[in-house]
Amino acid sequence: MSEYLFTSESVTEGHPDKIADQISDAVLDSIYENDPNGRVACEVFVTTGMVLVGGEITTDTYVEIPKIVRSVIEEIGYTDASMGFDSETCSVLTSIDQQSPDIALGVDRDGAGDQGMMFGFASNENSVYMPTPIYLAHKITKKLAEIRKSGKVDYLRPDGKSQVTVKYVDDKPVAVQNIVLSTQHKPYSDSLNLEKITEEMIELVIKPVIPEEFLTNGEIIYHINPTGQFVEGGPKADAGLTGRKIIMDTYGGFASHGGGAFSGKDPTKVDRSAAYMARYITKNMVAAGLADKMQLQLAYAIGVAEPVSIHVKTYGTGKLSNAELVNLIQDKFDLTPKAMIATLDLRVPRYKQTANYGHFGRDEEGFTWERLDRVDELKG
Repeated sequence: MSEYLFTSESVTEGHPDKIADQISDAVLDSIYENDPNGRVACEVFVTTGMVLVGGEITTDTYVEIPKIVRSVIEEIGYTDASMGFDSETCSVLTSIDQQSPDIALGVDRDGAGDQGMMFGFASNENSVYMPTPIYLAHKITKKLAEIRKSGKVDYLRPDGKSQVTVKYVDDKPVAVQNIVLSTQHKPYSDSLNLEKITEEMIELVIKPVIPEEFLTNGEIIYHINPTGQFVEGGPKADAGLTGRKIIMDTYGGFASHGGGAFSGKDPTKVDRSAAYMARYITKNMVAAGLADKMQLQLAYAIGVAEPVSIHVKTYGTGKLSNAELVNLIQDKFDLTPKAMIATLDLRVPRYKQTANYGHFGRDEEGFTWERLDRVDELKG
């Protein structure tokens, strides 16, 4: 019998890096509303009182970037200037150029928009085929934002983080050992203190989203705002950048990562489309019973349509050899950028919703790479 602990983290939509991701994807969505063939690589930097939007965009449409920026910030909840960052008073700077013609040469002939390697992963340890630590960490931060926006408690502010440590026995999750939750809040007063926040965060945020068997199978150690307070947060406390939360965007460190971020990139960038495709393939193959867990690496050369390599790892759980699984993937899935975009219907404005709470393990409409529509075919 083997035992180990594994930890993953998530952050809320008010975290500075996630503000940047949401703005980048909101720009992409706005362009795709009228120009589904637009080429977008949009990067964002946020800090106290300022948002800088830069990158390379080639499109036939026009979008008003400052309006998009302010709308995203308002939706997140930064509407009070006392927080050091708000939708009405922040300055918005832009520095946008067109896509490099050298890159366009390769993309125009349906090749990959960049070189690199992308990973997909799936595990049958839960109903969403995700590693349990990152799945639970996202559920906590999403619930925290829901409680804040509902007004159920009046002291929460947009920034926040969670971290979940899960105990595994023989590679199966059996208990939650530690939960860290840090939430931005109003200054302490006669009616607000750490004890109140701790009690309400455990009862209102954590317990409703942790499966009962994990709550009862062992004693969870809680760390709620472990520094003692979290008043100053958001871009006033820390600068934020697009693409700086790539581990929580994927598998929480449970699987490999090629290094490429997702947000702000149109799907001709294989950083995004191939990572989504790799998740789609591994999830369907695990659901088909071909392995208990599987990691797939796809690698591309800029301007070249077919992947330069395909690698499968099943951690000793595969029902076929790795070589046989690679052959099956090549037989059943077209892995050119053009085909991946068509298979997953990626030229539609659906990306801002992916910028929070993970790109994978989501059952909401629009996450086409989460479909289990190839299982029967793969079983055969």
